[in-house]
This record gives sequence, C-alpha cells and structure tokens, in this order.
Amino acid sequence: MSLPTNLKYTKDHEWIRIEGDTAVVGITDFAQSELGDIVYVEVETEGETIEQNEVFGSVEAVKTVSDLFLPVTGEIVEFNTNLESNPELVNSDPYGEGWIVKIKIIDNSQVADLLDAAGYGAVIG
Repeated sequence: MSLPTNLKYTKDHEWIRIEGDTAVVGITDFAQSELGDIVYVEVETEGETIEQNEVFGSVEAVKTVSDLFLPVTGEIVEFNTNLESNPELVNSDPYGEGWIVKIKIIDNSQVADLLDAAGYGAVIG
C-alpha cells in the first residue's frame, strides 16, 4: 500500500498535496482498495467554499457510495473532469491522475492538524 510522504492525510482517508495557496485533494490508496471498483465520482461544489471536514462530493463504487470530506477549508476551484469518463483512475492512480479536486486554501493553519504518512499508516493499521 502506497503512502507518499509528501502528502498530508485525514482519518476519513482523503489526502492533500499543498501547492502554495492551493492544494490537490483525492482519496488514499487504502480507501480506493476498500471501496473496490469506482464507477462514478460526483462533485457538484465547484466554485463553492466548503468548511474543513464538510462533504464536497461522493465516490460511487459497485457496492457502495462514500462521501468525500474536505481536509481543510477552501474554495473548490477545479474538478478533475477526466474522472467523468474514467472514474477508475481513482483506483489505478489515486495519488496522480486520480486526483479529485483542486482547492484554494482559506486557512493554512488547518494543515498542521492533518496526519503525516506515518500517522495515517497508524490509523489504517
């Protein structure tokens, strides 16, 4: 199971990669493996400002639907439109081409509360 050390993680299995005052958000390798084959990714919050830990979208797998929670407060500035026709990218490349949204971070101090790779590894066992 892959846990890149350049990312931060949440206990809800999202990852975030900080790029200045913006960030890229997706779900972890662990989350995609637990969900199984992802068939649809829904994000209808583009252009909205979402609070930390609030739902910004959902991922639908063959057997279940799972909410997506924003790791830090921010404005959803971009949805990965490649997921509309290729939602399986979340399974095959969760930390690369399978990213879900890009956000403009509102409160950088919230990043300090997120888990590093070792901390997230302890959460998932």
